[in-house]
Amino acid sequence: MNTIPERRAARPIEIGKWLRPAAPALGVIAALIVGAGLLMLAKVDPVMAYGVMIKGAFGGPRQIQETILKAVPLVLVALGLSVALHGRQWNIGGEGQYFIGALFGTLVAVTFTNWPAILLIPATLLAAIVGGGLWAAIPAYLKVRRGMNEIISTLMLNYIGVLLVEYLVRGPLQDPESFLPESAQFVQAARMPALVGRLHLGVLLALLLAPLVYLLIWRTPIGFRLRAVGSQSKVARTAGIDPAWSIAFALIFSGALSGLAGIIEVSYLHTRLKGASISGGYGFSGILVALISRLNPFAVLLVAVFFAALTIGMDAMHSLAKVPATLADALQALVVLFVLAAEAIARRGEQ
Repeated sequence: MNTIPERRAARPIEIGKWLRPAAPALGVIAALIVGAGLLMLAKVDPVMAYGVMIKGAFGGPRQIQETILKAVPLVLVALGLSVALHGRQWNIGGEGQYFIGALFGTLVAVTFTNWPAILLIPATLLAAIVGGGLWAAIPAYLKVRRGMNEIISTLMLNYIGVLLVEYLVRGPLQDPESFLPESAQFVQAARMPALVGRLHLGVLLALLLAPLVYLLIWRTPIGFRLRAVGSQSKVARTAGIDPAWSIAFALIFSGALSGLAGIIEVSYLHTRLKGASISGGYGFSGILVALISRLNPFAVLLVAVFFAALTIGMDAMHSLAKVPATLADALQALVVLFVLAAEAIARRGEQ
């Protein structure tokens, strides 16, 4: 008599366990089906358009390298956010921290131009880490000492960080030999060295940081404190864990990696500090990458490549398949929306 209800109760859980690993793929498939309908309404062959999208992201060595390069800042921002979210700290300020990190790194790069690369590159990276961490320390202080919600403070600091950089590249930091709002060009010794083709040192750093962040979260006392505070602050206090320290660490560490992403992108791709054009919205996209990867540092690598491929593929679809830019953006948003919806449905099935 009791076995039948038990089997019925267990069935949704089993379905949820099977569905959740497949949720991202199912979300992508559903989005592409809906997107095909939109393409046909726009009188575009969906098979041809999707073919162009795939070739644009993975059609050859050059395309694959561009996709990997696009994924690097997403990986770094998402890794930092994974640490913050394990401590239940919603750092929405990755974009501002990205810009401030790029600013701090630029100050070192354009000041110590006579340093050799073996000193200047680590110095610029360290300065960016410090800059991003300091910018994140502001909401950390406001949260710990004043009880201010970190979502609001980090979000507002995005605008301040971007506008501060915009002001500086139009004033004190503007290259005197240029009429454009940009800093002086980095000397060769301050630029990310290429490793293979266009793949640079930042790619290697991103790959190395993924296992290090995993160890930090799951194999260190710091990670244990973070997860304890993220689970229940009252329980953490009972266990003698100071929530304030863990909250501050989570936000500052997240900001430091966002700052690192900023200088890596500026150093290699732009070779000088510019305004808003130095970011492709990595601070916000990194949130989606972290959430879809379920805060798993190794999954972050795969999801970041997926997002990068999606962005580059949609650009190729617009330029080569003549898909309207607004429709290409809508298709990209559809994929993100369906993947998140599939994740939510699968998670609900596990409960």
